[in-house]
Amino acid sequence: DDVVLGVLPMFHIFGLNVMLNLSLKSGSSIVLVERFDPASAIETVTNHGVTIISGPPTMWSAWANLPGADLNAFRTVRLATSGAAKLPVETAQLFEDRFDVRIDEGYGLTEAAPVVSTASGTTAPRGSIGSVVPGLEVRLVDADGADVLEGDSGELWVRGPNVFAGYWEDAEATEHARTADGWLRTGDVAIADDDGFLYLVDRAKDIIIVSGFNVYPAEVENVLIEHPAIDACAVVGVPHPYSGEAVKAFV
Repeated sequence: DDVVLGVLPMFHIFGLNVMLNLSLKSGSSIVLVERFDPASAIETVTNHGVTIISGPPTMWSAWANLPGADLNAFRTVRLATSGAAKLPVETAQLFEDRFDVRIDEGYGLTEAAPVVSTASGTTAPRGSIGSVVPGLEVRLVDADGADVLEGDSGELWVRGPNVFAGYWEDAEATEHARTADGWLRTGDVAIADDDGFLYLVDRAKDIIIVSGFNVYPAEVENVLIEHPAIDACAVVGVPHPYSGEAVKAFV
């Protein structure tokens, strides 16, 4: 009898599998939202008795900082999850303080379809991306691909039935992403505590994460360089209080 807020785009792996496919499997209802607006989305949650909400940190931040919001608006919500980018601890705490709903963070990527770990249903501390989902193996490795010492951070590698077979017609990229024995190199740096809960430390890739969406610097650079007034350019990610990161171009 769950009612899911359909705010995630279904062309994105987060919305496709975590929102749509799980709802279909469980027989849940989905209330579709064409475009996210904090105030109207809260009304949708209240009017339809939404019980499950998944979304990126920018969504939770917008609600946590929305002036005049009904503090009982999320009273029917039993599960709130955040993914696609790192959820600031301050945002999670502010939302819980205002609406009395805890946000459970998770971690995943398209190449793992997408969930690798989740704090839902665990005792993971705030700021943790939880424990590895059943059926998966993870490793934390150094630059040489060797396991790091206990308590040290390392690149997160994943192996399991959800890991992709490879990139379409791109053997070189596939070889870079997957080892011969099936480990997916995520490009993300993590650390594990004594209880096995994972924490994201940083992203090793050059990808810029804007509101949970991957922005590839080279693609932006290729568009910019077509302008006749631009001789050279470089694109980087910079911190942004709302979207997590923003794209900045040097021309």
